[in-house]
Amino acid sequence: MDGQPSRSGQPTADTVHRIRDIPIYRASIERGHFPILDKPEIARGFPDNWMTPELADALATGKAEYVLSTGTNHARMQIIRPPYFLLNSYYRLWSEHPDISGTWHAGCQRVSLTTVLATEHVARVNAKKHGRTAPAPVPGPEGRPPAPALEDRRLDDRTFYVNLTLDPAHWDRADVERMLAEIRTAQQAHPDGLYHLDCSSYHLAHLVRKATVWGLWDRFPRPASIVHAYEYTPVNVRRFLHEHFDCPVIDLFGSTELGYLYYSDRNGRYHPYLDKMSVELVPVAPGSGIFSMIVSSVRNPYMPLIRYRSGDCARTLDGTPDPTKIVRFCGREKELLTSAHGRGPVAQGDLDDCVSGVSSRVFVHQLRVLGGGPGEATAELRYTTFDGAPLDPPEAAALSAGVEQLTGMTCRAEHRAHIPIGKSGKYAWLDRGTDGAGMADGVD
Repeated sequence: MDGQPSRSGQPTADTVHRIRDIPIYRASIERGHFPILDKPEIARGFPDNWMTPELADALATGKAEYVLSTGTNHARMQIIRPPYFLLNSYYRLWSEHPDISGTWHAGCQRVSLTTVLATEHVARVNAKKHGRTAPAPVPGPEGRPPAPALEDRRLDDRTFYVNLTLDPAHWDRADVERMLAEIRTAQQAHPDGLYHLDCSSYHLAHLVRKATVWGLWDRFPRPASIVHAYEYTPVNVRRFLHEHFDCPVIDLFGSTELGYLYYSDRNGRYHPYLDKMSVELVPVAPGSGIFSMIVSSVRNPYMPLIRYRSGDCARTLDGTPDPTKIVRFCGREKELLTSAHGRGPVAQGDLDDCVSGVSSRVFVHQLRVLGGGPGEATAELRYTTFDGAPLDPPEAAALSAGVEQLTGMTCRAEHRAHIPIGKSGKYAWLDRGTDGAGMADGVD
């Protein structure tokens, strides 16, 4: 499994041999054909449909563990994997990446600026490890509950987490000063003042904006390398980060259940990282240039996934289903928007291209689909800007027209001072007009 699918995506004889004892695959092996594996099928009869004597032994000895998938958009899925499976995949890729492996081999600390859910998870794990029911608290500013101490937010000897707030737009000056001070500890721990910054791109952009506005930019230690790996990064956010940091800014694409599959280089080009896995691309609709990613992977020995529909969408350089030519990961399949003019589905990346093509000032944007009969739906594009000011009327009109051309829905562009982040700590790009119930948010 080297990145190219075999015979219409069907697994090789070696792969079939590896999975021959796993109950969920027995019928497919007998038929000689493996259908696409969707998440409901994985969950049906779990964990018995995956159980083998080897897996039972691994679970009993701690070589394998149950975890829940994490993400942005949909119901969480229980999986089985080795401890620190995703982290080890990250560390290996970091150590081998052509643009940033130097910071790994130089022993740089990794500062993680991502969702508060990730921070809280690490703190809970550490508390349990030390026989406590809750993390050791550090008193916060007046009126705030205590926060986990930095040592309780340390994942291992390389990584610690800094975010303690759900919505980064709500960080105050004290939050920013604390995070910058904690980042400096990572810089000061290295003899050459180097550290690696791991982040959600939105969170880092918020931190840059607030540090600049409050005159704290000079106190922001410049990282030697940056990775964002937690959610879709819009074109304008990526551009904003490149404008403020002169180190490589790398995107990693992967998932809890698969590990990392692709990485970008410092110029934004994607490269396969398909050790023990392969990818096939299937159009999401006849004639569409948006492809659903179907992944076969034996990287996780305890839960190999064969022809698994990851739920992610991609576009390729020439519109062909060649996984080596992916140029864009453009969102989630369940979030595809049916266009009102019948020109095919619209992905998150399509709307992003429309927005960034009009103005580089737009920061967060969200499309709300409003009511209406067939062919009469309208939309509202809510947006914030990096400088806080609304777009000029001609730009706002161009934005409305662009969204209308893309979706077939009459659209009004609406500037907002704030767009709330979702309960998962990630932004929803689409609200289907159900007062939040239909928003693309949650955890996956």
